[in-house]
Amino acid sequence: MFVCQDSFIAFLKEQQGEFLNIFERIDGGNIKAQTRSWQRPGGGGGQMGVLRGQVVEKGACNVSVVHGLKTKQLEMSMSQLQEQDLSSSPSRGSSFFACGLSSIIHMTNPHAPIAHLNVRYFQVGDEQWFGGGADLTPFLSYDADNSAFHDMLKHVCDQYHPHGQEAYPQYRAWCDEYYYIKHRQQPRGVGGIFFDRVKASFTEISPFIIHLVRGYIGVLEDILERRKDLPFTENQKQDQLYWRGRYVEFNLLYDKGTRFGLDSGGDLEALFVSLPPMVRW
Repeated sequence: MFVCQDSFIAFLKEQQGEFLNIFERIDGGNIKAQTRSWQRPGGGGGQMGVLRGQVVEKGACNVSVVHGLKTKQLEMSMSQLQEQDLSSSPSRGSSFFACGLSSIIHMTNPHAPIAHLNVRYFQVGDEQWFGGGADLTPFLSYDADNSAFHDMLKHVCDQYHPHGQEAYPQYRAWCDEYYYIKHRQQPRGVGGIFFDRVKASFTEISPFIIHLVRGYIGVLEDILERRKDLPFTENQKQDQLYWRGRYVEFNLLYDKGTRFGLDSGGDLEALFVSLPPMVRW
């Protein structure tokens, strides 16, 4: 059993509050984020937090803590999520536990990027591991923003990951491969990091997870503050809505986390809160 479940869940809930506070500040402080709890049939649940404002068109941060017995459909979904066949694993168990945090922001201003982060912990039978990542999807790309984002990720990996300087190049390449929209033959954005199946103790991996979330929050706020008030044209806004379609296509067609959430009986509104409020094709 993962002995630090409670402390990890407490950290996720604390950071959810920080995300929502930042969304409120970026939007101007006049609109408050709305939260809603949900329960999963079979065990666990979560809390969805979302702000729909004037500057922040839609910002959301969810925490989920789910557990229970595996169904055949859920087992197939887990196999895809983990990129291996758990049915042949000697450590296969009849129950699972999963918890995680996921955040997304869609800004009104097309100069400000879409930004996404998630971290998660899984336990299946006697196996346990961590996963997650962070990536940036700008419509109007700025080298300064992209560099600041990747510099933060590299620093966190180099300084706090158990594998040191080996982690960032591996996770960056994994992100580029994962967030590639095959039918469009183009990447979803300017990348970031993606990792899964990290088998380490909580003591070993927690500094990396903690600094990843906090580093992401800091650099995201800096980028959005720089871009949120820049002038833009109606044509740029319309083009931004078309670009958002790429984000929707990936999340609905390829994202393994979305598939797991659906197959595990997650809350539909919380699952689809990552989608932008307005989009064009």
